[in-house]
Amino acid sequence: MSVKELDFESCYRAVVARDARFDGRFYTAVTSTRIYCRPICPARTPASRNVRFYRHAASAEAAGFRPCRRCRPELSPGGPGWDHRGDLVGRALRLIDEGVADDGGVRGLAGRLHITDRHLHRLFTTEIGVGPLAVARTKRLLLAKQLLTETGLPITDVAFASGFGSVRQFNAVMKETYGFTPGELRSSAEGRITGNALTLRLQRREPYDAGALMGFLGARAIPGLEHVDGVSYRRAVPGGTITLTPGPDHVRLDVDVDDTRRLARIVARCRRLLDLDADPEAIAAALGGTSLGPLVAARPGLRVPGAWDGFEVAVRAVIGQQISVAGARTILGRVAARAGRPTGGEGLTHLFPTAAELAEADLGGLGLTGRRVATLKALAAKVAAGEIDLDGAQEPAEAVARLLEIPGIGPWTGSYVALRALRDPDAWPAGDLGLRRAMACLGIPDTHIERWRPWRAYAALHLWSSQ
Repeated sequence: MSVKELDFESCYRAVVARDARFDGRFYTAVTSTRIYCRPICPARTPASRNVRFYRHAASAEAAGFRPCRRCRPELSPGGPGWDHRGDLVGRALRLIDEGVADDGGVRGLAGRLHITDRHLHRLFTTEIGVGPLAVARTKRLLLAKQLLTETGLPITDVAFASGFGSVRQFNAVMKETYGFTPGELRSSAEGRITGNALTLRLQRREPYDAGALMGFLGARAIPGLEHVDGVSYRRAVPGGTITLTPGPDHVRLDVDVDDTRRLARIVARCRRLLDLDADPEAIAAALGGTSLGPLVAARPGLRVPGAWDGFEVAVRAVIGQQISVAGARTILGRVAARAGRPTGGEGLTHLFPTAAELAEADLGGLGLTGRRVATLKALAAKVAAGEIDLDGAQEPAEAVARLLEIPGIGPWTGSYVALRALRDPDAWPAGDLGLRRAMACLGIPDTHIERWRPWRAYAALHLWSSQ
Protein backbone atom coordinates (compact mmCIF):
# COMPACT_ATOMS: atom_id res chain seq x y z
CA MET A 1 0.00 0.00 0.00
CA SER A 2 1.49 3.38 -1.00
CA VAL A 3 1.07 6.68 0.83
CA LYS A 4 -1.81 7.52 -1.51
CA GLU A 5 -3.85 4.46 -0.54
CA LEU A 6 -4.77 5.28 3.08
CA ASP A 7 -8.55 5.37 3.30
CA PHE A 8 -9.54 8.46 5.29
CA GLU A 9 -12.91 7.19 6.50
CA SER A 10 -11.55 3.85 7.66
CA CYS A 11 -8.67 5.50 9.48
CA TYR A 12 -10.92 8.05 11.14
CA ARG A 13 -13.31 5.35 12.36
CA ALA A 14 -10.36 3.53 13.89
CA VAL A 15 -9.30 6.73 15.69
CA VAL A 16 -12.81 7.36 17.01
CA ALA A 17 -12.92 3.78 18.34
CA ARG A 18 -9.31 3.91 19.57
CA ASP A 19 -8.95 0.52 17.89
CA ALA A 20 -5.69 -1.11 19.03
CA ARG A 21 -5.65 -3.30 15.91
CA PHE A 22 -4.55 -0.25 13.91
CA ASP A 23 -1.74 0.79 16.23
CA GLY A 24 1.42 1.10 14.16
CA ARG A 25 -0.44 0.91 10.84
CA PHE A 26 -0.81 4.67 10.52
CA TYR A 27 -0.42 7.91 12.49
CA THR A 28 -2.96 10.68 13.03
CA ALA A 29 -1.70 14.23 12.55
CA VAL A 30 -3.78 17.13 13.90
CA THR A 31 -3.38 20.38 12.00
CA SER A 32 -4.68 22.57 14.83
CA THR A 33 -2.04 21.36 17.31
CA ARG A 34 0.74 20.24 14.89
CA ILE A 35 0.96 16.96 16.84
CA TYR A 36 0.78 13.41 15.52
CA CYS A 37 -0.60 10.49 17.54
CA ARG A 38 -1.20 6.77 17.55
CA PRO A 39 -4.76 5.62 16.73
CA ILE A 40 -5.19 4.64 20.38
CA CYS A 41 -4.36 8.10 21.79
CA PRO A 42 -6.56 8.83 24.85
CA ALA A 43 -6.84 12.52 23.98
CA ARG A 44 -10.13 13.92 22.71
CA THR A 45 -10.79 12.86 19.13
CA PRO A 46 -10.04 15.77 16.80
CA ALA A 47 -12.54 16.99 14.24
CA SER A 48 -12.14 15.23 10.92
CA ARG A 49 -11.44 18.53 9.15
CA ASN A 50 -8.28 18.91 11.27
CA VAL A 51 -6.89 15.42 10.65
CA ARG A 52 -4.29 14.04 8.28
CA PHE A 53 -3.15 10.41 8.17
CA TYR A 54 0.36 9.13 7.51
CA ARG A 55 1.63 5.57 7.15
CA HIS A 56 4.97 6.29 8.77
CA ALA A 57 6.04 8.54 11.63
CA ALA A 58 8.76 10.00 9.41
CA SER A 59 6.13 11.25 6.96
CA ALA A 60 4.27 13.04 9.74
CA GLU A 61 7.47 14.64 11.04
CA ALA A 62 8.52 15.69 7.56
CA ALA A 63 5.18 17.48 7.26
CA GLY A 64 5.94 19.49 10.40
CA PHE A 65 4.17 17.49 13.10
CA ARG A 66 5.76 16.45 16.41
CA PRO A 67 5.00 13.32 18.46
CA CYS A 68 2.30 13.32 21.13
CA ARG A 69 3.53 13.15 24.73
CA ARG A 70 0.43 11.26 25.88
CA CYS A 71 0.25 8.30 23.49
CA ARG A 72 4.00 8.36 22.71
CA PRO A 73 4.39 7.20 19.09
CA GLU A 74 7.86 5.84 19.94
CA LEU A 75 6.09 2.98 21.75
CA SER A 76 3.97 2.00 18.76
CA PRO A 77 4.55 -1.54 17.45
CA GLY A 78 6.05 -1.59 13.98
CA GLY A 79 3.84 -1.72 10.94
CA PRO A 80 3.12 -5.40 10.15
CA GLY A 81 3.15 -4.66 6.43
CA TRP A 82 6.76 -3.50 6.55
CA ASP A 83 8.00 -6.30 8.80
CA HIS A 84 7.21 -9.16 6.42
CA ARG A 85 7.90 -7.48 3.11
CA GLY A 86 10.76 -8.95 1.11
CA ASP A 87 10.81 -6.15 -1.46
CA LEU A 88 13.40 -3.37 -1.60
CA VAL A 89 11.58 -0.97 0.71
CA GLY A 90 10.92 -3.62 3.35
CA ARG A 91 14.53 -4.77 3.27
CA ALA A 92 15.80 -1.18 3.34
CA LEU A 93 13.72 -0.46 6.44
CA ARG A 94 15.24 -3.45 8.20
CA LEU A 95 18.73 -2.25 7.28
CA ILE A 96 17.88 1.20 8.62
CA ASP A 97 16.91 -0.50 11.88
CA GLU A 98 20.36 -2.11 11.84
CA GLY A 99 21.98 1.32 11.60
CA VAL A 100 23.23 0.98 8.02
CA ALA A 101 21.97 4.44 7.03
CA ASP A 102 23.57 5.97 10.13
CA ASP A 103 26.92 4.39 9.29
CA GLY A 104 27.02 4.78 5.52
CA GLY A 105 24.26 7.19 4.53
CA VAL A 106 21.96 6.61 1.58
CA ARG A 107 24.84 5.49 -0.61
CA GLY A 108 25.87 2.80 1.86
CA LEU A 109 22.26 1.68 2.27
CA ALA A 110 21.70 1.51 -1.49
CA GLY A 111 25.00 -0.32 -1.90
CA ARG A 112 23.88 -3.10 0.44
CA LEU A 113 20.75 -3.48 -1.70
CA HIS A 114 22.72 -3.31 -4.98
CA ILE A 115 20.71 -0.38 -6.38
CA THR A 116 21.45 3.30 -6.95
CA ASP A 117 20.76 5.81 -4.20
CA ARG A 118 18.50 7.71 -6.61
CA HIS A 119 16.34 4.63 -7.21
CA LEU A 120 16.16 3.95 -3.46
CA HIS A 121 15.05 7.52 -2.76
CA ARG A 122 12.39 7.27 -5.45
CA LEU A 123 11.01 4.04 -3.95
CA PHE A 124 10.85 5.57 -0.47
CA THR A 125 9.08 8.73 -1.55
CA THR A 126 6.52 6.65 -3.46
CA GLU A 127 5.87 4.15 -0.67
CA ILE A 128 6.38 6.23 2.47
CA GLY A 129 6.33 9.86 1.36
CA VAL A 130 9.88 10.72 2.50
CA GLY A 131 13.40 9.59 1.73
CA PRO A 132 15.43 7.00 3.67
CA LEU A 133 17.45 9.59 5.60
CA ALA A 134 14.24 11.12 6.96
CA VAL A 135 13.12 7.68 8.09
CA ALA A 136 16.48 7.05 9.77
CA ARG A 137 16.36 10.43 11.52
CA THR A 138 12.84 9.80 12.84
CA LYS A 139 13.90 6.41 14.20
CA ARG A 140 16.83 8.07 15.99
CA LEU A 141 14.61 10.77 17.45
CA LEU A 142 11.90 8.41 18.64
CA LEU A 143 14.44 6.11 20.30
CA ALA A 144 16.01 9.15 21.95
CA LYS A 145 12.61 10.28 23.19
CA GLN A 146 11.97 6.87 24.73
CA LEU A 147 15.38 6.83 26.41
CA LEU A 148 14.90 10.34 27.78
CA THR A 149 11.44 9.47 29.08
CA GLU A 150 11.99 5.98 30.49
CA THR A 151 15.61 5.90 31.64
CA GLY A 152 18.16 7.95 33.51
CA LEU A 153 20.81 7.46 30.84
CA PRO A 154 22.88 10.69 30.62
CA ILE A 155 21.85 12.93 27.75
CA THR A 156 25.27 12.57 26.14
CA ASP A 157 24.87 8.78 26.14
CA VAL A 158 21.31 9.11 24.80
CA ALA A 159 22.64 11.08 21.84
CA PHE A 160 25.14 8.40 20.84
CA ALA A 161 22.84 5.49 21.71
CA SER A 162 20.27 6.94 19.31
CA GLY A 163 22.75 7.20 16.46
CA PHE A 164 23.60 10.91 16.51
CA GLY A 165 27.17 11.91 15.76
CA SER A 166 27.42 14.61 18.42
CA VAL A 167 25.50 16.09 21.33
CA ARG A 168 25.30 19.44 19.53
CA GLN A 169 23.65 17.79 16.52
CA PHE A 170 21.28 15.90 18.82
CA ASN A 171 20.18 19.06 20.63
CA ALA A 172 19.72 21.01 17.40
CA VAL A 173 17.70 18.30 15.61
CA MET A 174 15.44 17.64 18.57
CA LYS A 175 14.77 21.36 19.10
CA GLU A 176 14.11 21.92 15.39
CA THR A 177 11.86 18.87 14.96
CA TYR A 178 10.06 18.61 18.28
CA GLY A 179 10.21 22.11 19.66
CA PHE A 180 11.92 21.12 22.90
CA THR A 181 15.44 20.21 23.95
CA PRO A 182 16.52 16.85 25.40
CA GLY A 183 16.97 18.53 28.78
CA GLU A 184 13.44 19.90 28.75
CA LEU A 185 12.02 16.44 28.04
CA ARG A 186 14.29 14.80 30.61
CA SER A 187 13.11 17.17 33.35
CA SER A 188 9.85 15.22 33.66
CA ALA A 189 11.37 11.73 33.38
CA GLU A 190 12.17 9.42 36.30
CA GLY A 191 15.58 7.73 36.13
CA ARG A 192 15.50 3.94 36.26
CA ILE A 193 19.06 3.14 35.36
CA THR A 194 21.85 1.64 37.47
CA GLY A 195 25.38 1.59 36.11
CA ASN A 196 25.38 0.45 32.49
CA ALA A 197 22.08 -1.42 32.73
CA LEU A 198 18.93 0.10 31.26
CA THR A 199 15.35 -1.00 30.71
CA LEU A 200 13.02 -0.30 27.79
CA ARG A 201 9.49 -1.34 26.93
CA LEU A 202 8.96 -3.10 23.60
CA GLN A 203 5.33 -2.87 22.50
CA ARG A 204 3.53 -5.69 20.73
CA ARG A 205 0.13 -6.53 19.27
CA GLU A 206 -2.28 -8.68 21.21
CA PRO A 207 -2.89 -11.53 21.52
CA TYR A 208 0.66 -12.68 22.15
CA ASP A 209 1.50 -16.28 23.09
CA ALA A 210 4.66 -15.58 25.09
CA GLY A 211 4.67 -19.03 26.67
CA ALA A 212 4.92 -20.88 23.37
CA LEU A 213 7.66 -18.60 22.09
CA MET A 214 9.71 -18.88 25.29
CA GLY A 215 9.25 -22.64 25.17
CA PHE A 216 10.57 -22.77 21.60
CA LEU A 217 13.60 -20.62 22.41
CA GLY A 218 14.25 -22.47 25.66
CA ALA A 219 14.33 -25.88 24.01
CA ARG A 220 16.93 -24.57 21.55
CA ALA A 221 18.96 -22.32 23.88
CA ILE A 222 22.68 -22.77 23.18
CA PRO A 223 24.66 -23.46 26.38
CA GLY A 224 26.97 -20.59 27.27
CA LEU A 225 25.21 -18.23 24.83
CA GLU A 226 21.55 -18.20 25.90
CA HIS A 227 19.48 -19.02 28.96
CA VAL A 228 15.70 -19.32 29.24
CA ASP A 229 14.13 -19.85 32.65
CA GLY A 230 10.51 -20.04 31.47
CA VAL A 231 9.94 -16.36 32.23
CA SER A 232 12.84 -14.54 30.58
CA TYR A 233 15.25 -15.01 27.70
CA ARG A 234 18.83 -13.96 28.42
CA ARG A 235 21.63 -13.78 25.88
CA ALA A 236 25.26 -12.76 25.53
CA VAL A 237 25.76 -9.98 22.99
CA PRO A 238 28.89 -8.03 22.02
CA GLY A 239 29.90 -6.02 25.05
CA GLY A 240 27.39 -7.44 27.54
CA THR A 241 24.01 -9.14 27.87
CA ILE A 242 20.34 -8.58 27.11
CA THR A 243 17.30 -9.98 28.90
CA LEU A 244 13.79 -10.13 27.46
CA THR A 245 10.84 -10.63 29.80
CA PRO A 246 7.28 -10.70 28.42
CA GLY A 247 4.80 -8.78 30.58
CA PRO A 248 1.02 -8.29 30.47
CA ASP A 249 1.05 -5.85 27.54
CA HIS A 250 4.68 -5.42 26.47
CA VAL A 251 8.11 -7.06 26.60
CA ARG A 252 10.67 -5.64 29.00
CA LEU A 253 14.16 -5.33 27.56
CA ASP A 254 17.02 -5.10 30.05
CA VAL A 255 20.32 -4.16 28.44
CA ASP A 256 23.72 -4.29 30.12
CA VAL A 257 26.40 -3.38 27.58
CA ASP A 258 29.61 -1.40 27.69
CA ASP A 259 28.75 0.65 24.59
CA THR A 260 25.22 2.07 24.28
CA ARG A 261 25.82 2.98 20.63
CA ARG A 262 24.68 -0.58 19.90
CA LEU A 263 21.27 0.06 21.41
CA ALA A 264 19.23 0.81 18.26
CA ARG A 265 20.47 -2.40 16.66
CA ILE A 266 19.77 -4.36 19.84
CA VAL A 267 16.18 -3.09 19.96
CA ALA A 268 15.59 -3.95 16.29
CA ARG A 269 17.00 -7.46 16.68
CA CYS A 270 14.97 -8.13 19.80
CA ARG A 271 11.78 -7.12 18.03
CA ARG A 272 12.54 -9.54 15.20
CA LEU A 273 13.58 -12.32 17.55
CA LEU A 274 10.23 -12.15 19.35
CA ASP A 275 8.16 -11.36 16.23
CA LEU A 276 6.67 -8.33 17.96
CA ASP A 277 5.44 -6.61 14.79
CA ALA A 278 3.29 -9.50 13.53
CA ASP A 279 -0.42 -9.02 12.77
CA PRO A 280 -2.21 -11.78 14.75
CA GLU A 281 -5.63 -10.69 13.52
CA ALA A 282 -4.75 -11.12 9.84
CA ILE A 283 -3.03 -14.43 10.53
CA ALA A 284 -5.98 -15.78 12.50
CA ALA A 285 -8.44 -14.61 9.85
CA ALA A 286 -6.52 -16.46 7.12
CA LEU A 287 -5.81 -19.69 9.02
CA GLY A 288 -8.85 -19.84 11.29
CA GLY A 289 -11.20 -20.85 8.50
CA THR A 290 -9.02 -23.77 7.36
CA SER A 291 -8.26 -27.19 8.79
CA LEU A 292 -5.98 -25.39 11.25
CA GLY A 293 -8.94 -23.58 12.81
CA PRO A 294 -8.95 -25.57 16.09
CA LEU A 295 -5.20 -25.02 16.55
CA VAL A 296 -5.51 -21.28 15.89
CA ALA A 297 -8.37 -21.02 18.37
CA ALA A 298 -6.39 -22.97 20.99
CA ARG A 299 -3.27 -20.79 20.65
CA PRO A 300 -4.23 -17.23 19.71
CA GLY A 301 -1.27 -14.96 19.12
CA LEU A 302 1.25 -17.67 18.28
CA ARG A 303 4.42 -16.10 16.89
CA VAL A 304 7.24 -17.29 14.64
CA PRO A 305 10.50 -17.12 16.62
CA GLY A 306 12.88 -14.94 14.67
CA ALA A 307 16.64 -14.54 14.69
CA TRP A 308 19.14 -12.49 16.62
CA ASP A 309 21.55 -13.18 13.77
CA GLY A 310 20.78 -14.68 10.38
CA PHE A 311 24.05 -16.57 10.07
CA GLU A 312 23.49 -18.15 13.47
CA VAL A 313 20.11 -19.50 12.36
CA ALA A 314 21.67 -20.95 9.21
CA VAL A 315 24.29 -22.76 11.31
CA ARG A 316 21.53 -24.01 13.63
CA ALA A 317 19.63 -25.35 10.62
CA VAL A 318 22.66 -27.16 9.16
CA ILE A 319 23.63 -28.75 12.48
CA GLY A 320 20.01 -29.64 13.23
CA GLN A 321 19.59 -31.73 10.09
CA GLN A 322 18.45 -35.27 10.95
CA ILE A 323 19.25 -35.05 14.66
CA SER A 324 17.15 -34.20 17.71
CA VAL A 325 16.69 -30.67 19.03
CA ALA A 326 18.58 -31.63 22.19
CA GLY A 327 21.42 -33.13 20.18
CA ALA A 328 21.74 -30.05 18.00
CA ARG A 329 21.73 -27.83 21.08
CA THR A 330 24.64 -29.75 22.57
CA ILE A 331 26.75 -29.54 19.43
CA LEU A 332 25.95 -25.84 18.97
CA GLY A 333 27.21 -25.22 22.49
CA ARG A 334 30.48 -26.90 21.57
CA VAL A 335 30.76 -24.83 18.38
CA ALA A 336 30.18 -21.58 20.30
CA ALA A 337 32.75 -22.54 22.93
CA ARG A 338 35.31 -23.52 20.29
CA ALA A 339 34.87 -20.72 17.75
CA GLY A 340 33.06 -17.90 19.57
CA ARG A 341 34.72 -15.11 21.49
CA PRO A 342 34.67 -15.53 25.28
CA THR A 343 32.68 -12.93 27.21
CA GLY A 344 34.32 -13.29 30.59
CA GLY A 345 30.87 -13.41 32.16
CA GLU A 346 29.28 -15.95 34.45
CA GLY A 347 26.82 -18.38 32.90
CA LEU A 348 26.86 -16.72 29.48
CA THR A 349 30.45 -17.39 28.53
CA HIS A 350 30.67 -17.06 24.74
CA LEU A 351 29.33 -15.12 21.80
CA PHE A 352 28.19 -17.03 18.74
CA PRO A 353 31.00 -17.03 16.15
CA THR A 354 30.77 -14.71 13.19
CA ALA A 355 30.97 -16.16 9.69
CA ALA A 356 34.64 -15.17 9.44
CA GLU A 357 35.44 -16.77 12.80
CA LEU A 358 33.66 -20.01 11.95
CA ALA A 359 35.34 -20.19 8.54
CA GLU A 360 38.75 -20.23 10.26
CA ALA A 361 37.85 -22.44 13.23
CA ASP A 362 38.83 -26.07 13.75
CA LEU A 363 35.53 -27.94 14.06
CA GLY A 364 37.01 -31.39 14.52
CA GLY A 365 36.09 -33.48 17.54
CA LEU A 366 32.77 -31.72 18.20
CA GLY A 367 30.49 -34.55 17.09
CA LEU A 368 30.06 -33.27 13.53
CA THR A 369 30.55 -35.47 10.48
CA GLY A 370 33.15 -34.47 7.92
CA ARG A 371 30.40 -33.67 5.42
CA ARG A 372 28.62 -31.43 7.92
CA VAL A 373 31.86 -29.60 8.70
CA ALA A 374 32.42 -29.00 4.99
CA THR A 375 28.91 -27.58 4.65
CA LEU A 376 29.42 -25.24 7.60
CA LYS A 377 32.76 -24.07 6.24
CA ALA A 378 31.30 -23.37 2.79
CA LEU A 379 28.36 -21.52 4.33
CA ALA A 380 30.63 -19.42 6.54
CA ALA A 381 32.93 -18.56 3.65
CA LYS A 382 30.08 -17.36 1.43
CA VAL A 383 28.48 -15.27 4.19
CA ALA A 384 31.84 -13.78 5.19
CA ALA A 385 32.53 -12.87 1.56
CA GLY A 386 29.15 -11.17 1.19
CA GLU A 387 27.87 -13.65 -1.39
CA ILE A 388 24.96 -14.53 0.91
CA ASP A 389 23.33 -11.88 3.12
CA LEU A 390 21.13 -13.33 5.85
CA ASP A 391 20.50 -10.11 7.77
CA GLY A 392 18.02 -8.35 5.52
CA ALA A 393 19.71 -6.94 2.43
CA GLN A 394 19.18 -9.85 0.04
CA GLU A 395 15.81 -10.74 -1.43
CA PRO A 396 14.64 -13.86 0.47
CA ALA A 397 14.20 -16.08 -2.60
CA GLU A 398 17.66 -15.12 -3.84
CA ALA A 399 19.24 -15.80 -0.45
CA VAL A 400 17.60 -19.23 -0.29
CA ALA A 401 18.71 -20.00 -3.85
CA ARG A 402 22.30 -19.15 -2.88
CA LEU A 403 22.04 -21.37 0.18
CA LEU A 404 20.81 -24.28 -1.93
CA GLU A 405 23.97 -24.05 -4.06
CA ILE A 406 26.01 -25.18 -1.06
CA PRO A 407 26.49 -28.97 -0.90
CA GLY A 408 24.69 -30.31 2.15
CA ILE A 409 21.99 -27.63 2.24
CA GLY A 410 18.62 -28.78 0.94
CA PRO A 411 15.10 -27.35 0.72
CA TRP A 412 14.28 -27.98 4.41
CA THR A 413 17.34 -26.04 5.59
CA GLY A 414 16.70 -23.18 3.18
CA SER A 415 13.05 -22.93 4.20
CA TYR A 416 13.91 -22.99 7.90
CA VAL A 417 16.34 -20.10 7.40
CA ALA A 418 13.69 -18.21 5.41
CA LEU A 419 11.14 -18.84 8.17
CA ARG A 420 13.27 -17.59 11.08
CA ALA A 421 15.99 -15.34 9.66
CA LEU A 422 14.56 -13.86 6.46
CA ARG A 423 11.11 -13.04 7.90
CA ASP A 424 9.26 -14.86 5.11
CA PRO A 425 5.72 -15.42 6.50
CA ASP A 426 5.01 -18.03 3.82
CA ALA A 427 8.11 -20.19 4.34
CA TRP A 428 7.24 -23.87 4.65
CA PRO A 429 9.87 -26.46 5.73
CA ALA A 430 8.73 -29.18 3.36
CA GLY A 431 9.60 -32.68 4.48
CA ASP A 432 9.89 -31.73 8.16
CA LEU A 433 9.20 -34.87 10.19
CA GLY A 434 7.42 -32.98 12.96
CA LEU A 435 5.07 -31.30 10.50
CA ARG A 436 4.29 -34.59 8.79
CA ARG A 437 3.60 -36.27 12.11
CA ALA A 438 1.32 -33.47 13.28
CA MET A 439 -0.64 -33.39 10.03
CA ALA A 440 -1.08 -37.15 10.12
CA CYS A 441 -2.36 -37.05 13.71
CA LEU A 442 -4.85 -34.33 12.79
CA GLY A 443 -5.91 -36.01 9.54
CA ILE A 444 -4.81 -33.02 7.42
CA PRO A 445 -3.88 -33.95 3.82
CA ASP A 446 -0.91 -32.39 2.03
CA THR A 447 -3.28 -30.63 -0.35
CA HIS A 448 -4.25 -28.25 2.47
CA ILE A 449 -0.76 -26.75 2.66
CA GLU A 450 -1.47 -24.43 -0.27
CA ARG A 451 -4.59 -23.16 1.50
CA TRP A 452 -2.47 -21.66 4.27
CA ARG A 453 -0.76 -19.09 2.03
CA PRO A 454 0.53 -16.44 2.66
CA TRP A 455 1.00 -17.47 6.33
CA ARG A 456 2.48 -20.95 6.05
CA ALA A 457 5.28 -20.11 8.48
CA TYR A 458 2.64 -19.52 11.15
CA ALA A 459 0.84 -22.68 10.09
CA ALA A 460 4.08 -24.57 10.69
CA LEU A 461 4.38 -23.11 14.21
CA HIS A 462 0.80 -24.13 15.00
CA LEU A 463 1.52 -27.67 13.85
CA TRP A 464 4.81 -27.90 15.75
CA SER A 465 3.12 -26.55 18.88
CA SER A 466 0.31 -29.11 18.65
CA GLN A 467 2.57 -32.07 19.39
